[in-house]
Amino acid sequence: MPRQEELRRSYQPSLINLLFIGESPPASGRFFYQRDSGLYRAMREVFQVADEDFLKAFQSAGCYLIDLCPEPVDRLDPRSRRDLCRANEPQLATAIANLQPAKIATLLRSIEDNVKRAAYLAGWQGPFIHLPYPGRWSKHRKIFAEALEPIVRSLRQLT
Repeated sequence: MPRQEELRRSYQPSLINLLFIGESPPASGRFFYQRDSGLYRAMREVFQVADEDFLKAFQSAGCYLIDLCPEPVDRLDPRSRRDLCRANEPQLATAIANLQPAKIATLLRSIEDNVKRAAYLAGWQGPFIHLPYPGRWSKHRKIFAEALEPIVRSLRQLT
């Protein structure tokens, strides 16, 4: 198992309240669970937890992040990117069936249909939350934070 996947699995909660699904790990080598990605920083800000405690707080709230595609797709041409996302739906369906999350949050609008199809294949019938990717623009980070903050508050009530 690659090191990043081993790291990801070390933070898998036993009960998943909210499964975040991204498109793929970035081609840059940055990775949410390595604490060095923009998504990590945006998510940590919403959770309002210190850096050294954030991943444990994320896990304790029953949150987990996986990707639709196991390999980076962010530097591919649009058609290849869409084709790979579609091809990875059965693998994602297996993950959803195994993880049985209470809710699923997509982190990129372009993968919403892929995630819905995978959830259907998995027989999963819970609520979906569609979040915009926080990206590098402050406007996108603001929209992301505003959408996620009430969800984080409700998760804290569960713990």
